[in-house]
Amino acid sequence: MRATVILLTAGLSLVAVGTAGVAASLPLVLASVVLAGVTRVVTDAVEVPATDGVTVRTVATDLWIGPALAAVVLILWLDATPGEVQALGGMVGLVGMLNYFLRPFYHLIYGLGRRLAAL
Repeated sequence: MRATVILLTAGLSLVAVGTAGVAASLPLVLASVVLAGVTRVVTDAVEVPATDGVTVRTVATDLWIGPALAAVVLILWLDATPGEVQALGGMVGLVGMLNYFLRPFYHLIYGLGRRLAAL
């Protein structure tokens, strides 16, 4: 679940920037890094009561990695136009959704491995 949240956050930030008409550049990379830092500080300060299952706190602690990943993607494609930045965000988000849809398969493989190890 964490990888899905991280990839979707990175993809959403890239799609938003591309939709705003901003091309990839070093100031945009710096802005993504600053956003990652601010998100990290804010999520550390959030107090959410613990409940069963996936908590808001568990998900929120990983949100800062999304803008950091977006910065890495922008560094790799520093000459991307706004449309290309938007497309890169869509591809990163697509990988996140692929990870989400493959989770049952991951659990199946993990369960089979545990059963084989118990033999």
